[in-house]
Amino acid sequence: MNERKLIPVNIAVMTVSDSRTEENDSSGKALVDRLIEAGHHCTEKAIVVDDVYQIRAVVSRWIADAGVNVIVTTGGTGLTGRDITPEAVKPLLDKEIEGIGELFRWISYQEIKTSTVASRALGGTANGTFIFCLPGSTGACRTGWDNIIGPQLDYRNGPCNMVELMPRLLEK
Repeated sequence: MNERKLIPVNIAVMTVSDSRTEENDSSGKALVDRLIEAGHHCTEKAIVVDDVYQIRAVVSRWIADAGVNVIVTTGGTGLTGRDITPEAVKPLLDKEIEGIGELFRWISYQEIKTSTVASRALGGTANGTFIFCLPGSTGACRTGWDNIIGPQLDYRNGPCNMVELMPRLLEK
């Protein structure tokens, strides 16, 4: 029997979009609803236009904020000219977690078959903060949270989870 108790983490959510508003941002809302339902805290939610420097400005602020443990972005991971979230976020990472994108595409393949090859979902860490970048569809956000991020941010899950690593990310 697992004796561990949930350790709530502070999560910031960013929707990357030129067209979404708080009224029609179903993907960002799905992430916020899920993280709160899981017992975590939403420290901030932002909608940022598809601009490398505006994305980096907000993500950098959250990375520097000791009160933010995790950042989840949605949108901008496709292949069009406006899809630049990976290009904006990757230079900010201390370490990339390749398994996040790999696992997302494998799970997504079960749902949408080969359409998943257009996804550039990714994960990494920066300044002790975990960062996850998901595609912009609400379904992709559910898939990413329910099957990867949510379980990894649940301290009760074993044999290991990312919450256990949080205090050690800044070790030299």
